[in-house]
Amino acid sequence: MPNQPVPDVLSWASEIDDAAIAQAARTARLPFVAGHVALMPDAHVGIGATVGSVIPTEGAIIPAAVGVDIGCGMVATETTLTAADLPDTLDALMPLVERHIPAGVGKGHDDPALDHALGGLGRPRTELTAKQERTVAVQFGTLGSGNHFVEVCLDERERVWTVLHSGSRGIGNQLATKHITGARGLMERQELSLEDPDLAYFTQGTPEFEAYVEDMLWAQRYAMASRARMDHVLVDALFQIVGKGSRVRKINCHHNFTQLESHGGKELWITRKGAIKAATGDEGVIPGSMGTRSYIVRGLGNPDSYDSCSHGAGRRMSRNKARKQLSAGSLAEAMRGRTWNADRADALVDEHPEAYKPIDQVMADQRDLVEVRHTLGQVFNYKG
Repeated sequence: MPNQPVPDVLSWASEIDDAAIAQAARTARLPFVAGHVALMPDAHVGIGATVGSVIPTEGAIIPAAVGVDIGCGMVATETTLTAADLPDTLDALMPLVERHIPAGVGKGHDDPALDHALGGLGRPRTELTAKQERTVAVQFGTLGSGNHFVEVCLDERERVWTVLHSGSRGIGNQLATKHITGARGLMERQELSLEDPDLAYFTQGTPEFEAYVEDMLWAQRYAMASRARMDHVLVDALFQIVGKGSRVRKINCHHNFTQLESHGGKELWITRKGAIKAATGDEGVIPGSMGTRSYIVRGLGNPDSYDSCSHGAGRRMSRNKARKQLSAGSLAEAMRGRTWNADRADALVDEHPEAYKPIDQVMADQRDLVEVRHTLGQVFNYKG
């Protein structure tokens, strides 16, 4: 259940630092924020706006509140396979995933002409350079880095699922950075003083606003289609290893986005930075960290959260702090019994489960936001 740590901020987090609360309060004080800022149980400090925050605005959008990975989100597919169908190890799946789903900073496919789906996405408002056009093509259907991942999981029925986390890759970052920088410049030219320059905004009805919305919506479409492609490749590879299987259903949802919604009788821009839409009946995917559980959920439509819930476990340590305090050895112990990038353990210490909040507590904190439909445990994990 929510609590109100400061005026105009409601928090569902049982574990949250004071800096995140203060950051959310700065956002809530903006004159066009049309209600309280809702902090999800995974909330932590971000750039400009708090990661794990839901921000209702009227007549304006804050580009940094959407963030640089526009349209980042999750896709999960339930299959007809069960635990009994899987081989003793999924080691044979790893090279297939590595080959068909490139991962890492700047990584892409060798063949840029790899999918007709790009033609159905339309064009961003920003005119792309030849280099950016190539980035769009070669990075479509690629994972990225950081906390992006591919998993094979078993639910409480021992049914097999695939789960994948990715966003809009380099092009989404470039478009977002352009508009974030543009908004800051606009504030300076208009001599508008902000508590945090990263809360710079565009006002609805201006050319800058319209250009940002078009680029943002395109990047969201790109991210969702890219996830769908990777999911298709991943499931096909799993069926190839097992020798059988079919798809039951797929859930594909954003958690870095903004869209126009009706709340309290008003048309508001609802920006979810590290949060997913959880209106009544909405299906969502909430991942834990490496070595922990993930959840398939159904939204309860809580109006206090603007029909939202958390997007994951949420960091409790910065990446630098995790690298200093945690070890590859303890990560390997946490991942015991799973197929994963064990040869890269040193590079993955900042993704250690102890660098994140306990996912079970996060789920308990938001029992009034979502109901758990399935609990997933990893048997295979691949990270960028």
